[in-house]
Amino acid sequence: MADRTFLDWPFFDDRHRALAAELETWCAANLPVDHRDVDAACRGLVASLGQAGFLQHSGGEALDVRSLCIIRETLARHDGLADFAFAMQGLGMGAVSLFGTPEQRARLAKTRAGEAISAFALTEPASGSDVANIACAARQEGDSYILSGEKTWISNGGIADLYVVFARTGEGPGAKGLSAFLLPADAPGLEIVERLEVIAPHPLARLRFNDIRLPASAMIGDPGKGFRIAMSVLDVFRSTVGAAALGFARRALEETLARATSRQLFGAPLAEIQMVQGHIADMALAIDASALLVYRAAWTKDSGAPRVSREAAMAKLHATDQAQIVIDKAVQIHGGDGVRKGSKVEELYREIRALRIYEGASDVQKIIIARQTLGG
Repeated sequence: MADRTFLDWPFFDDRHRALAAELETWCAANLPVDHRDVDAACRGLVASLGQAGFLQHSGGEALDVRSLCIIRETLARHDGLADFAFAMQGLGMGAVSLFGTPEQRARLAKTRAGEAISAFALTEPASGSDVANIACAARQEGDSYILSGEKTWISNGGIADLYVVFARTGEGPGAKGLSAFLLPADAPGLEIVERLEVIAPHPLARLRFNDIRLPASAMIGDPGKGFRIAMSVLDVFRSTVGAAALGFARRALEETLARATSRQLFGAPLAEIQMVQGHIADMALAIDASALLVYRAAWTKDSGAPRVSREAAMAKLHATDQAQIVIDKAVQIHGGDGVRKGSKVEELYREIRALRIYEGASDVQKIIIARQTLGG
């Protein structure tokens, strides 16, 4: 059983502890799911999470980041695909939750009920972390915008019902000329060019927008404010990536403790070997430090801070990088079983790697932290 004593920290209220207990019970009864058909698994997970009420936390006027982090950590500890399914419902419609019109926000009812799947379309073939370099364009034509260009590495690409798309509308150079749009998946001209396969299977795709005509009412927020919208959404959800990494790391430590106490080496349990004890101490320390950073960032945002770029970057950087190290130690202690396809630590080893890339790679987080620190 994973350590739950962190829930007694002053970052949390009784409602957070109740949420954690409710979700733990649900996870024990419903996870993991069969991953062989990833699209079907994700659709089923979104529906199940919606029916159970957990997607109510994924969108709304007041996003509680601590709740988001608790849910992602718990789901990741049980099933990485369940974490993915939950996370994308929040990130995908985050711009609508924070900046949408009443008409746009009405769409949240279906994503929160698990009846529609959402996606966040920001990355392009030539611009990942450099958001200001987006080339996808939406030119105004009367009361409409004509959307053209490509996006890639889009989570839920190919299975989403709604896409939030960031495109260049030209109000100014670089970051000053971007806007956000709400795009339904059945819009004429939306093409799924390619489904992308990765080491930990998730639904991902490259999209092409072939002169899609969108009404002006599809714009989220004001013209030219797309960069601010994207950064505000990432400010909320970046901490939750650290929480997912924390869940993976906690599961790796659980698996390691079970292995170390049951596996015999030279006539004694692995746990009695000092070197193994040293590895376990390092793992426990890394997990607690990550938890403190993740929930510090979440609490700071929930307490009303307008921006938590530095805190969220620290949380994501430390939690994801350290989870990679923790999981690698778990694989080492498991020996040959650690790299056997289908073992839990082998699955964790594949799951963790992408978290150090998406929503701002580790090196980008260092740039954010340095600039915020230099700027005081």
